[in-house]
Amino acid sequence: MSETSLTIRESRRRTTVPKQIVDALNLKDGDRIRWILFHDNRILITKVQGSKK
Repeated sequence: MSETSLTIRESRRRTTVPKQIVDALNLKDGDRIRWILFHDNRILITKVQGSKK
């Protein structure tokens, strides 16, 4: 595992999902992303399956 990309938090708590991650997860407009924060400040980010409305 290696660092994929670095992003910056912008106004209104927004950040851009790096293209490499978008491609790997096959993210599309309207997909939901789950953020899980661990006690040691690591974050797990996953695409929620069947998430399109």
